[in-house]
Amino acid sequence: MKTMGDELKILTINPGSTSTKVALFQDAEELFSANIAHEAGVLKTFPEINDQFDYRRETILKVLREHEIDLREVDAFSGRGGGLVALEGGTYEINEKLLEHARAGFTIKHPAMLGSQLAHSFATLYGKPAFVVNPPDVDEFQLLARVTGLKNVTRESRVHALNQKEIGLRYAQSIGKNYENLNLIIAHIGGGVSVTAHRRGKMVDSNDVANGDGPMAPTRCGSIPVHSIVKMCFSGEYTEKEMLDKTTKTGGLVDHLNTADVLSIVKMIEAGDSYAELIFDGMIYQIVKAVGSMATVLKGDVDGIILTGGISYNEHLVEEITAAVSFIAKVTAMPGEFEMEALASGAIRVLTGVEKPLSYTGIPVWQGFE
Repeated sequence: MKTMGDELKILTINPGSTSTKVALFQDAEELFSANIAHEAGVLKTFPEINDQFDYRRETILKVLREHEIDLREVDAFSGRGGGLVALEGGTYEINEKLLEHARAGFTIKHPAMLGSQLAHSFATLYGKPAFVVNPPDVDEFQLLARVTGLKNVTRESRVHALNQKEIGLRYAQSIGKNYENLNLIIAHIGGGVSVTAHRRGKMVDSNDVANGDGPMAPTRCGSIPVHSIVKMCFSGEYTEKEMLDKTTKTGGLVDHLNTADVLSIVKMIEAGDSYAELIFDGMIYQIVKAVGSMATVLKGDVDGIILTGGISYNEHLVEEITAAVSFIAKVTAMPGEFEMEALASGAIRVLTGVEKPLSYTGIPVWQGFE
């Protein structure tokens, strides 16, 4: 069994839509990181996401060679998961069933599907273990959270699981507690916004950030009266793709202000743009309401409210949310995203025996109401 004193080296891999992030960690310390950009024209030459595998693998190896990183010295490889069935949170050893489902893209068709495949490829080459940590498919919802007003529509967990779980662990450590013993409300505020109730280490309720639920965000419309959406769908003015894009790509701040860049919006506000101020504060207002709703899920027993994600660097947003919800619990800002650190930490917890690795079975943790 390894210990923290063994100075474990973990290579983390996080494929995104137009880039692949790689980072090398020695225990909790980042030794190297790179965000490898992929030209849109090159990516378009691949009919399917899985067809990008060799290309992304070679670009990663090229960058690592340029920085003289010897993969023989790496103790484990940790990749962003994706495309898997609903599963409980934790660190999973990459097995054949997990790879089969990642290639198929059971839940999403996104480059994150390649994270487990790339990690496994390197691990196999160098005879080391490979993991995925709290993939986007983590679903720990309580049964009541799944109910909607339509019997053929149920709610499933689609949140920023990797960063949310890491933030919960980091916050607990900062106050000398165990994450599994706390009730937390964590709001990830970035390109998407997920506000989640963490009860004793489980994410029991949240908004579906992938499908237009919850607060509006820079590119997402958030919850909107259904009647209005149905009328838009049948108005003849929009295609199905255009309507779907409005939920996740061209809605929210983009639809109102033609930009998703909060720094640009702040400049607009400072220049006296009252509409920009109204819309930005409207997003904050919706986040506040979501935090309040998650407090009721936890029945008022809340040990802390944490704001994370890139937009949590905005002081006005943090101040406004704090003023509105601090009566519930102490508000702590932990801005930024810690996804690469989370991938490394999960692998280290397993290698040092702090956490047991989970085995992916391919059986969803929830398969619908009886």
